[in-house]
Amino acid sequence: MSLSFPTMAAIRFGYGFRPGEVAAQNKDDLLKQVNADARAPVAFPVGGIEQRHQVIAELQANLRDLRQSGDDDQARRERRKVLQKQAQRAFQQDANARLLQAVMSPNGFYERLSTFWTNHFSTSANKSLPMRLLVPLYEAEAIRPRIGGRFADLLRSATEHPAMLIYLDQAESLGPDSKGGMRQKKGLNENLGRELLELHTLGAGSGYTQADVRAAAMVLTGLTIDRQEMDMAFRPNIAEPGRHEVLGVSYGGDRRRPGDYLAMLDDLAANPKTAAHICRKLAVHFVSDQPDDGLIAAMTGAWKKTDGDLRAVYGAMLDHPAAWANEGAKARQPFDFVVAGLRAMNAGSGDGTVVAFFKDNDQDDDEQAMGAQGAMTPSAPDMGGAMNDGAKADMKGGDTAAGGGPSMIDAGDEDRAKRRKAMQTARALGQGALRRMGQPIWLPPSPAGFEESFSAWITASQLAERLGWARRATAQFGQGLDPREFLKATLGDAARDDTIRVVSQAPNKTTGLMLALASPEFNRR
Repeated sequence: MSLSFPTMAAIRFGYGFRPGEVAAQNKDDLLKQVNADARAPVAFPVGGIEQRHQVIAELQANLRDLRQSGDDDQARRERRKVLQKQAQRAFQQDANARLLQAVMSPNGFYERLSTFWTNHFSTSANKSLPMRLLVPLYEAEAIRPRIGGRFADLLRSATEHPAMLIYLDQAESLGPDSKGGMRQKKGLNENLGRELLELHTLGAGSGYTQADVRAAAMVLTGLTIDRQEMDMAFRPNIAEPGRHEVLGVSYGGDRRRPGDYLAMLDDLAANPKTAAHICRKLAVHFVSDQPDDGLIAAMTGAWKKTDGDLRAVYGAMLDHPAAWANEGAKARQPFDFVVAGLRAMNAGSGDGTVVAFFKDNDQDDDEQAMGAQGAMTPSAPDMGGAMNDGAKADMKGGDTAAGGGPSMIDAGDEDRAKRRKAMQTARALGQGALRRMGQPIWLPPSPAGFEESFSAWITASQLAERLGWARRATAQFGQGLDPREFLKATLGDAARDDTIRVVSQAPNKTTGLMLALASPEFNRR
């Protein structure tokens, strides 16, 4: 390892340095984060987990009332717009809180693991209106508390969560020969069964067949959601009767029980091919697109020895020399880049100047592209009633005050303009930037999640977006920072001589800071 441990730990296994924060000094410091942060309260969903369950139940009740309403079509559309606006507002607040969670947390390794596992068990808030509220809850209650335990427990928690059941259409899957399936004339949906084998456990090309996929989907029938409470439920009347063989093991019987699919999940978690798939994927995420075979062997050995204890697997990864070699082999993905940049500039007391700015300008993002389903319609600003001609002229920059002096509404317009500009800047540096760079929070392009490869994220267009972000971020937060000191504090001993020279010779401080954030070292890990 040519770089110091704290530098490699912060950059490769965390979200970079933050002013005033003590970096991990050894492997134990990193592993302690896994236990410590699993017990810590999380910033999302905003309002807390219990309150979010209540809000979801209220949304379901409102949607049910809307469907049963005798209102005309226009009235229904208006009522639905209100519900969309509320759900979108909650989603945007949660996404901002998720971003700031990573910026503020001293436990970067834990935060990186949370991002990895949420991407591994991908769901998307774009699926439906209730998913705007469910997907942040999914990460908070199904993923984060279990990333330091057994993989089998994490697999069960992710599979059974209503966000997963809705996203992969398990809530629509009925056993073709079950009582409920024959009565409703609906049949099997294989999505969850397929992704369970291909993505979540064994991995593509591991030897399972289409017959295994269909049998797994059969075993999963009965697992569905309670649509009133939006929670997991098991309905025996829609579970396909009989026995179904997956990878040579038979599950089920004349009477189907939850224990059938749980046994299948446990067997898949214990399969050696699952260990190989997950360990390789972890190594690809943290270390290299082509990880060392010895590193994978060490990780799978720890998995086998501990029955899939993930903390032991992380420890085996951190123990191996290959995990600390070839710095810069991985690209910082857009979320990593934005978080690392905000952390580097988050100086000041309390939560820091960056976090204070984002919290002051937290707002709903009407321009967020959520897809055709449930798309939002931007609402006009509330001006407190109809405007008279003078007020309208003021909004256009006209002068209506007697004697040409500033009027009260002039001052109000100026304040609104400043507020709007600050909100636009927060949007551009946060959620807007992540959308433009191709990695919006909780909106993966498919069940496979976001790409991991270096070539996916280091492209001409990607680098142009990052340069633009660096320019805007340093203009907003770089006042008073010395570029050379900033480079040292941000990259530690990872800064190369030519980067130090370029930053030192910048024509002004803002350009120097921008060049530090645009440097190859800052965009790699």
